[in-house]
Amino acid sequence: MIKQIPNIITSLNLLSGCVAVLFAVTGDLIVAAVFVFMGIFFDFFDGLAARLLNAQSEVGKQFDSLADLITSGLVPGIVMMQLMTEASSGVGLEYFGGSTTEVAWNASKASLFPLTGLLIVLGSAYRLAKFNVDKRQSDHFIGLPTPANALLILSLPLILEFQYSAWVESIILNAWVLLAITILSCVLLNAEINLFALKFRSWGFKENAKRYIFLLLSVVILFFLKFAGIPVILGLYLLMSLFWRDKNISEVT
Repeated sequence: MIKQIPNIITSLNLLSGCVAVLFAVTGDLIVAAVFVFMGIFFDFFDGLAARLLNAQSEVGKQFDSLADLITSGLVPGIVMMQLMTEASSGVGLEYFGGSTTEVAWNASKASLFPLTGLLIVLGSAYRLAKFNVDKRQSDHFIGLPTPANALLILSLPLILEFQYSAWVESIILNAWVLLAITILSCVLLNAEINLFALKFRSWGFKENAKRYIFLLLSVVILFFLKFAGIPVILGLYLLMSLFWRDKNISEVT
């Protein structure tokens, strides 16, 4: 039974993702974001539990990726589609409540442009499939992890809701900006670049200096910028990965 604890935690990730899908489809992007964050929380701890309990298995690895596809792949794709719908001059929108982010896509009225947001689902699925067969990614990632990409996408409706300004709306609800973010996320998900993983094999500072510094800076950024700090943290993650190389990680070929 103890060996099944990681799979139980993965199940909670998957359940959170399924609930998030329901809210994202009906247009409540804020609640959807909350459940995605819960799913990512469980996603972090299922791997940690597997390592601590020595319960790592091929089934667990596949199950984890399937859960991630829903929580960190399908939900961000739907959220991007909803934002693109709102950005497309309100065509095909149905509003639920008073929030500007509570919208739903009406297939009978909307243009096909918002469907390009679903490219995030395709990019995430391909990234997870590669991860499952790539033996190089035991201690680091090659390409942006799907949870990190999900955090980026889900931060957009949160910024609109809790840090609203006309300037913010003009940027986030610009259809071409959203299309650029969609394409960029698909590229980063599958790019052949080394990115460090937040996996602690030990708790010593010397061997985990980059991780500790990143986490500390992330807390500071979130404190001052709140949800707007999430894209900044992602940029910090990419920069630290590219310019602070681990000696034990060879270049991608």
